Amino acid sequence: MTTLERINAALERIRPAMQMDGGDIHLVEWREEEGLVRVALSGACHGCHMSTMTMTLGVERTLKSLVPEVQMVEAI
Repeated sequence: MTTLERINAALERIRPAMQMDGGDIHLVEWREEEGLVRVALSGACHGCHMSTMTMTLGVERTLKSLVPEVQMVEAI
């Protein structure tokens, strides 16, 4: 399984929790040389005051633990 496939699989594990709150997450870009994943939050998650905590405690932690090549996660 490629790194990109593992990133997408990890996002699929995260997605249901976000959808339960009326939001969603979409992969925008994987920059392998930087270890950077860029995602877009949509629905209720876009602009939510809790989105920073969601990114740090949920998305970033999960991606880094499941895909060691990921060094940073950025919401755009």
